[in-house]
Amino acid sequence: MDNFLIRGGKPLHGTVRISGAKNSALPVMAAALLTTEPVKLHNLPRVRDIITMGKLLAHMSAHVVTNEFPGTDYTIEAQTVSDAEAPYELVRTMRASILTLGPLVARLGKARVSLPGGCAIGARPVDLHLKALEKMGAVITTSHGYVEAAVPKNGRLKGAHIVFEKITVTGTENILMAAALAEGETILENSAREPEVTDLVELLRKMGAHIEGDGTSTLRIRGAEKLRGAEHSVIPDRIEAGTFLVAGAITGGDLLLTHCDAEHLGAVIEKLRQTGVRIDTDTPGQMRVRPAEKLVAADMTTEEYPGFATDMQAQYMALATQAEGASVITETIFENRFLHASEMMRMGANISIDGRRAVVRGPAALTGTTIIASDLRASASLVLAGLVAQGETLIDRVYHIDRGYEHIVEKLSDLGADIRRVHAPTS
Repeated sequence: MDNFLIRGGKPLHGTVRISGAKNSALPVMAAALLTTEPVKLHNLPRVRDIITMGKLLAHMSAHVVTNEFPGTDYTIEAQTVSDAEAPYELVRTMRASILTLGPLVARLGKARVSLPGGCAIGARPVDLHLKALEKMGAVITTSHGYVEAAVPKNGRLKGAHIVFEKITVTGTENILMAAALAEGETILENSAREPEVTDLVELLRKMGAHIEGDGTSTLRIRGAEKLRGAEHSVIPDRIEAGTFLVAGAITGGDLLLTHCDAEHLGAVIEKLRQTGVRIDTDTPGQMRVRPAEKLVAADMTTEEYPGFATDMQAQYMALATQAEGASVITETIFENRFLHASEMMRMGANISIDGRRAVVRGPAALTGTTIIASDLRASASLVLAGLVAQGETLIDRVYHIDRGYEHIVEKLSDLGADIRRVHAPTS
């Protein structure tokens, strides 16, 4: 098992290229199941979840080809899908595997997908996906840890009017893909508005789907009898970009981010500016972050897009440990997303937790120690804390960060950070 060893105290300087968005790449890969023709995808990040999704599609007999391994360009051709099953041994490390459910039911009239299991940051139930598919005519059963879906009669889903009880990104994406091949019109209300959802809509349109309302909470999809192949480049990873904005700010550095989209980070950029961080977004596709003259506390509440992303909450908490004053951080999306706080406290952070609210008082003089990452974004926040801590920080369980950040050690090293990957001795 690998660890990260960080010696803090070095401001970051230079240019960093932002990778493609993992949370966009996974659904567009799943969308390739909707057609017999090749789907060519570009700008995919070289991260573990993409490799897992590729293996899952190959298990279903899709032909998956990449320019290198792991690669950024993929061609996926699901001419035949001989196995409409996503087995537990492939999906247990990646919750996004549930995204194969909608395309499989829509194309084949059946699917058997393992339930993803528990998640460190809290429950992410798939019941909203299942209720929507039932409204479209699927018969759903769950047994032995699997969801089984089948469409009776002619095996084709029917359009329906679906109102999500709560906003769900993967639920919106799953039903979008299912509706693209359904008979008639599907209306999705209270849909997720994230850029990753819009990116999926763009691909589905290229494949021949008829979709209106992207970027709003109401989507209208007229199903097609058949979808075609397409070529598509996924959007930049807004969470990686936000993480590097915080990395520049927390270390007092000067970073230029390229291949990014500031419009996807409006709430994050505004909040960072409230703390005193200087961010320049005048050049399209680029962002420059420079240190604050004085880093000050600012309260933050996570919200669905276009609000402050829950996936940036942990990174913001790391920044708040270095700001003057008390920052109140309220987490409204997941019920257990403060696991990183206890590790930061071991480094010397002054944080108090009360349910979904954390109060961070700073600035705190962090010191390096051995800490454990609990999930993907917690890993990133602990790396950020390590970059400003005095002495050495050893982060265990970094396999979490490998799921979603491409070459983060190499990128940070190129910017001047003293960070390296070390192999933990086996017992």
